[in-house]
Amino acid sequence: QVQLVESGGGLVQAGGSLRLSCAASGRTLSSYFMGWFRQAPGKEREFVARISWSGGSVYYADSVKGRFTISRDNAKNTVYLQMNSLKPEDTAVYYCAARFGGYSDYPSEYDYWGQGTQVTVSS
Repeated sequence: QVQLVESGGGLVQAGGSLRLSCAASGRTLSSYFMGWFRQAPGKEREFVARISWSGGSVYYADSVKGRFTISRDNAKNTVYLQMNSLKPEDTAVYYCAARFGGYSDYPSEYDYWGQGTQVTVSS
C-alpha cells in the first residue's frame, strides 16, 4: 500500500505561483510512475502531468505546458508540481497519484491517490 498526501494548495491571484507537494509513505515511490491530476467543480478529473520512475521522462497536458513543472525526489519520497503563471481556469482540486507500471494519462489506470489539495486562482 502507498499513502499519498498532497499539500501546498491555496488561494493565489492570476499570474502567481504555487508549489504542490505529494509525500508518500508505506512504500518507496521509486518504482512508481507518478501523476498529477485535477478536478474542477462539475468536471471530470483530468490529467495534468506525469513523471517516470527516475524523473528522466516528463509529460504535460497542453493546457499547462510551459507553465507547470513536475519533479520528484525519490530520496524524500516526494513528488512536486511547480505551477507558474496561474490562470483562473487552473482552479481545481489537485490530486497526485501513483501507478505501478508504465506511464498513463488516464486516472482509472492509477493505483493510489491522495486526498487532494484545493487550488483557487482569482482573476
